[in-house]
Amino acid sequence: MFDSSVHISCCFVMHPVCCRRGHFLHGPYPDTHFGPKACVLPNPTSVMHIQDPASQRLTWSKPPLNVLVIRKIRDETLLEPFKELCRFLVEEKHLMVYVEKKVVDDGSLMTDDSFSAIRNQLCTFREGYDDISDCIDLIICLGGDGTLLYASSLFQGSVPPVMAFHLGSLGFLAPFKFESFKTEVDKVFEGNAAIILRSRLKVKVVKGMFQRNEQLFSTQENGIAPHNHINNEAGKITLQLQVLNEVVVDRGPSSYLSDVDLYLDGRLITSVQGDGVIVSTPTGSTAYAGAAGASMIHPNVPAIMVTPICPHSLSFRPIVVPAGVELMITLSPDARNTAWVSFDGRKRQEIQHGDSIKITTSCFPVPSICCHDLVYDWFDSLAQCLHWNIRKKQTRLTDASDSSETDN
Repeated sequence: MFDSSVHISCCFVMHPVCCRRGHFLHGPYPDTHFGPKACVLPNPTSVMHIQDPASQRLTWSKPPLNVLVIRKIRDETLLEPFKELCRFLVEEKHLMVYVEKKVVDDGSLMTDDSFSAIRNQLCTFREGYDDISDCIDLIICLGGDGTLLYASSLFQGSVPPVMAFHLGSLGFLAPFKFESFKTEVDKVFEGNAAIILRSRLKVKVVKGMFQRNEQLFSTQENGIAPHNHINNEAGKITLQLQVLNEVVVDRGPSSYLSDVDLYLDGRLITSVQGDGVIVSTPTGSTAYAGAAGASMIHPNVPAIMVTPICPHSLSFRPIVVPAGVELMITLSPDARNTAWVSFDGRKRQEIQHGDSIKITTSCFPVPSICCHDLVYDWFDSLAQCLHWNIRKKQTRLTDASDSSETDN
C-alpha cells in the first residue's frame, strides 16, 4: 500500500488465488527445522508478510482526479499523441492535467489555435521549483524509458501509479501501445489492473568538509537550495536520491584506472580497479548493467546488482546481493585520481577522498501498470526490444541419411 500521508487515492488489494502452486511467483516459505534437533532461532521482530506478486492488483479508494502527463521533449512526432491524450483527459474524463511548463511552452503548441482551449486548462510546473508530489493520482508517460526514469525522479517519496506508452526509441519499460490509449486508460480507471513494483535505490552521498563552501555557493546561484541537499550534524553536505535504474561510479575524464573500495554492511568486500562499477536494481539489469555483462533479473526479484565496468581482473564477475544490505563506495586511499558518480544518468558529480556513497533498497518503489501481467510483459519486452535469444531455428531431420551416424 502507498504511504498514507500522501494524497494518492489508490492501494493494492490481494485477490484470492487458487491453491495450485503455479499461480505464485514467490518461492515456498522455507522449513526452519533441520533434522531432529536443529532449527532457526525464533525472532518475532523479523516476521514479514510479503504479498505474492501475481496477486498485486491496482484499485482506487476514490476516483483519480489529477493526472501528470510526461512527454518526451524534442520529438515532434509526439505532438499529436500528446494533444489527443490531453483532449481525452480534459474533455471526456474531466480530469485536472499537470504538464511540465517547458512542454506547454513548445512553439508548435503555442501556435496551434485548435489546442488553445485545452492548453489554457493545463496545470504547469517546473522541476526543482514546484512540488507536485502530494497532488498527483496517476502518471501517464508518452515516449521511451527515459520518461519513466524522469517520472521517478520527480517523486522522492511515494510514487503514484505509472502508465507508460511506447512512443520512444526502445520502450522496454513502456508496455502500452498508443493506438488503443482510450480503452487502456479506461481500464486503469476502472481498477483491477495488474501492477509491478519496481524497486528503487535509496542513495546518500556525503561530501567531504573541504567541499562544503563550494557546494553551498553553487546551489545558491540558482536562487533556490534544492530540497535534496541537507546539512547533516557533522557539517557535511548530504545528497539523498531515489534511483530507479542504477548508480554509476566511473573514472570520468581521467586516463587512470578508477580505484574505489566497496563495503557491504560496513565490511570491506573488495576494491574495484577498472573503468568503474554499476550498482543497479533489477529494473536496471536490462540497462547499463546488462551492457556491462550482468544477468537480466525480473523486477520482482528483491536484489541489488553490483557490476564492474571493464575491470582490470579476469576473475571479477558481476554479483547479486540481498535487497536489504547497505553498500558503501569510497575512493581507495591509494587512488591516483578522483571518481565521478551519476544517478540514472543525471546529477553527475565528482567524488573525492573523504566522500562516501551509501546505497540500499528504498521503501518507495515505482508502481508500474502492466499491459497484460508482470511476467508476460517482461518477456515480451526482452523479445521485442532486446531480441533476447533470437536465432534461426534448426531444421528437423527428414530421413535417416541426414543422421550424424553415417554408414561407412
